[in-house]
Order: sequence, then structure tokens, then C-alpha cells
Amino acid sequence: MGISKITADKVKERMDIEEVISDYVPLKKKGQNLWACCPFHGEKTPSFSVAPAKQIYKCFGCGKAGDPIQFIMDIEGIGFQEAIRHLAGKYGIEVEEDETRTPEQEQAQSERESLLIALGFARDFFVKNLQTPEGKSIGLSYFKERGFGPSIIEKFDLGYALDGWDNLLKAAIEAGYQEDVLLKAGLVLQSEKDPNRKYDRFRNRVTFTIHNISGKPIGFGARILTKDKNQPKYINSPETAVYHKSDVLYGMYQAKKAIRDKDNCYLVEGYTDVVSLHLSGIENVVASSGTSLTDGQIKLIKRFTDQVTVLYDGDSAGIKASLRGIDLLLEGGLNVKAVVFPEGEDPDSYSRKVGSQAFQEYLEKNSRDFIGFKIGLYKDEIEKDPIRRAEVIREVVQSIGKIPDPIIRSVYAKEASGLLEIEEEVLHAELNKILLKGQKDSFQKPPEGPDEFTPFEEFMPAQEKETSFSEILRLQEREMIRLLVNYGFEKLEGQELHLCQYLLDETEDLEFETPVYSKILKMYRYQLAQNLIPSTDYFLSVQDQEIKTEVIDLISPRHEVSTHWEKTHQIIIGRENDDLTLTGYKSILRLKRKFVRKMMEEAKQKIKNAESEKLDDTQVTELQEIYFTLKKVQIDIDRELGIVIG
Repeated sequence: MGISKITADKVKERMDIEEVISDYVPLKKKGQNLWACCPFHGEKTPSFSVAPAKQIYKCFGCGKAGDPIQFIMDIEGIGFQEAIRHLAGKYGIEVEEDETRTPEQEQAQSERESLLIALGFARDFFVKNLQTPEGKSIGLSYFKERGFGPSIIEKFDLGYALDGWDNLLKAAIEAGYQEDVLLKAGLVLQSEKDPNRKYDRFRNRVTFTIHNISGKPIGFGARILTKDKNQPKYINSPETAVYHKSDVLYGMYQAKKAIRDKDNCYLVEGYTDVVSLHLSGIENVVASSGTSLTDGQIKLIKRFTDQVTVLYDGDSAGIKASLRGIDLLLEGGLNVKAVVFPEGEDPDSYSRKVGSQAFQEYLEKNSRDFIGFKIGLYKDEIEKDPIRRAEVIREVVQSIGKIPDPIIRSVYAKEASGLLEIEEEVLHAELNKILLKGQKDSFQKPPEGPDEFTPFEEFMPAQEKETSFSEILRLQEREMIRLLVNYGFEKLEGQELHLCQYLLDETEDLEFETPVYSKILKMYRYQLAQNLIPSTDYFLSVQDQEIKTEVIDLISPRHEVSTHWEKTHQIIIGRENDDLTLTGYKSILRLKRKFVRKMMEEAKQKIKNAESEKLDDTQVTELQEIYFTLKKVQIDIDRELGIVIG
């Protein structure tokens, strides 16, 4: 069933964009808006803007834009209905179902939503299995040995997959789930020998539910409890439409609030490490689930904190093999510390061995920044071997070079100089070589995001030759729509005429070529015909996502003029709405100039192709007259705009 319009309206009235987005990224106030590094693409300088007054967000790097509902749809990868349910749960709004939906509409759920529902069923099935005789004797017994009580089992949705080929499959089909959905969710497998035979992926194992950031089950990890050499210790859900391993960290849903509150994230390797640390009172912990760190996982941590502490098992060989993870964290703009446990211990075993209080004290006392940690690993080697010493110095400098902040780089270079007993100037020289090489490589890459368009930029003839007429026209059509959306309701100085009436009257005979601007213009004209001047809220409430995204882009300025310029320094900055009559007049002239230039180009092409198109002398003469008439009009417009052409 769908969600009723009443529920959707209640959510829209209650939702606050700052509260919604703050659950995913830390926002910092700058001017009238809030800013953050975009959660949708990697960046080191914040270009993600949130406007609380307008209840919209806009990224000037990747172009993502929308309202709180669209943000949840984008960040969670879910549909409109699921986004409304998510926000209703956040604000404690009771969800009313829409009884008017047809059976066909019920079947038209997206694949993603179907998978999430099936995975939720599997989670409940595994959890309930702990209360069966088999589940109690095997699964629950294992969890009790680990010290996992009812509350922690419930918190992490721990469960048990029964021993048998198709226990989950039979239960799911009986509950109305289709086999192809269970296959796509990674819950069942298809026999290679017999395509008609399907069986459970998880059998005779304890299960660890993997949640997305909002708490929905998206996959499972499962540990075998018998000593079967033919079976892997752990098996995990495969990549699906809802589960991308490279973007997920186990325990992030349970840890995100604590990570933000503590401003630190502990990073461990396994599922049980995460659960054990929660038992020790440490909730700001996530796991990479035994895989190498990815950019997606690092960006996920950075949404909530810039500080990460990596917890390593007491195995020096294993630590050295996994040091690349530290460089990735540094490159991602995180401040990295590390803790190593005694030989033969891991976070899970050591926390159970020494108890909660002693474990927390151990973490505090043994936490070292990555420079001291990395140099300490190779202490014995560099004391005995000068060549190895030089290699370690280069490795340390390579790591320092990954840090994007120049001040932090300098601080670490100074520390490394003291620990390695080498002149700081030598380290900086080597560091500069690395940085210069990195800069050279980055220059060869294409820019990260689209160039920003300056609305009032004048295109000189040489530039017009380099830019297609359709693109120039699109930009000027955009400027016209931008003025309509932002200032259309304002009256011209000393007149009863609104800016929108003036702009639309002057451009009545012009047909916009850019589809989205043409649609917005038609909507604007229609509203005006009803004696209504549409506000930005009107366009943001339409169902057409392309229009909503474009309007958000039009009303979201990337830069704001500081109030201190005028108040403190008495520097007066002119604004485009100070004289809307002049602003509107010039915008109309620019738009008409582009149309004139386009018609001139069309006439010129026809003259050039006169022979191939078999035009007679009279027709060619007419085209020449049209061209020179248009040229005269352009010169008049140029004179008005102050454009000088040699």
C-alpha cells in the first residue's frame, strides 16, 4: 500500500532540512547558509550548500540538489514512498496508508524496495531462529560464550541460519516472496547443475546483519561454528542493488551518533570486534569486515568525524601488510591514530580478557599518532640497517605527503624529523618532490565539477566563435529564467508593473530552445494568466524533478557578500536587485542579441550553401538583405549594452 497524501503533507510540514542532513554530514554555518563536504562525491573543499530559509540543498561540485525528501532519496538510494516513511519515523509521524491504490500499483514497487523488504524478512527469520531448539543450542550458546546478552543481540540483529538446504527459502515463499527477489537479494543460490533447484546461501551459521546508514538490513555476514576445513569461516552477502561493499562499514548505523558526539571513530576488522567494543561501553566503532579500506568507506567516516583511530591485532607482520589503509585515510583528509594490542590479542579477545574499564584505559594510554606508530613498527630494522633506514624515511614522507592540509603536513614533518634523527630540511625537500609530482599529475586530470557560469558575463566575438550558439543561447535563456524565479514578483521602481510582466511582454515572440527553461516559462505564463505570480515554493513543489533541480540551482548563489564589508569597512557592493528595471532591460537585450546572432549565422550558412541548394540570385539577395538588417540590429543592441567590436 502507498502512503496517504495526509501523511506526506504532515512530513513536509514537519521536516527540517538542517536536521535531516545533519544526520549524515556535519554542517558549518558560513553567511546565511550551511556548508559541508558533499556526501555524494569526493571533495576536500566544501561545496555542498544548505539553505535553511529555503529548505533546499545544492552541491556546486556534482550538481546534486533538492529538498529534504530528495536528499533522503539520493543518500539512501530509495524511492519517494520509502523516503516519506523514513522521515515519518524520524519525526514520530503515524503513517496512514492510501487505500485507493490498485493491485497493479501494488506490484509496481521498485526492485530496490522489494529487496529491502525481503532482506528485512530474512533478518527477522534469522533472529527468531535463536529461539528454536537448534538455534538455542548452537547460535545462542555461541553468543553467550562471547558475552552477548539479549540487549546486544537485539541492538545488532544477531541471528542464526538453521542447518538445512532451504529453511529460509520455504519460509519466504510461504510468506509471499518471489524466488527471483530472493536471488537478487543474495539470500538464495541457484544450482549450476539444475537451474530449477534453489537453496539458502546461509546455512548452519550465526548471522550478523549489515545495516545501511538508516538502519535497514542490506546484507549479512555469517560465521560457521564447526571445524569444517572445506568451508570458509565467514561468508557474506554478494553485491546487490542495495548492498555495495565498498560503501558500507559494519556497525555505522549503531555508531554514527557516538562518532559525532566523541568526534572520533574506532576502526576494527571484524563483526565481533564491533559488538565486543559496544559491550565495553565503546560505541563509536565500525568494521571494514575484513576487506581492504575503500574510498567510499573513508568518505562515510568523514561524514561524521575527521578523527579515526585504527585498532590493530597484536601481529606485527599483519600490521605492516595493512599499512596502506593508513595512507588512504590520510589522503581522505582524516587525522589518523593507531592502537596495537599485545601479541596474540585482538579487540574482541582483549576486551573480554581485561574488562570494560581496563580496556578503555588501554585505548587512551596506547593511542599514538600515525607517525610515531609507523616509525615504531620499524624501530629494530632501522637501527641495524642504514639502507632500510633510508627506505623507511621515504615511506614516512610518502605518508605525510598524502595529508591535504599543509599545516598538519608541516607539523608531522617536524615530528618525523625528531623521531628519525634527520634534518627537517631534508624531509621537506623530499616532501616537496612528492607534492610537485602530485600537482603535475592532477593538472593532467579533467576538472572535478562543472565550471560556474557568471550570469552577467559578456561573450566577445572571439569567444562566441569558440562556444556554440546553442550553448550561448542556453546560458542567456537560463539568465532570463533566473531573474523570473528570483525577482519576478518585485515591482519596478516607480511603476505598478512587476518585473515578470515586463520580461514576459518583451519576450512574447521568442521561443526558448532549452526544454527545461521552455517548460518553466510556460508554467510561469500559465500562472500569470490566472493572476498569480509563482514563487520559488511553487516550482519546488512540482513533481518534475528536472524542474525542481534547475530552480534550486537558479536560486542558490555560490558566494555571498560578507555583511562586514559594508558595516565594518563601509565598502558598498552593488546588487543586481538594486535597479531591477536596468537589470531586466539588459537581460532582455542580451537574450535578443543571442537570437539575432543565431539568425545571422543561419542566414550566412544559407548564403554559403546557395549553390548546393540551387538558390537563384533573387533569393541570395534576400538572404543578404536579411543578414545585414540583422547585423544592424545587433550593432544597435551592442551600443546599448556598451559592447565595443573592432
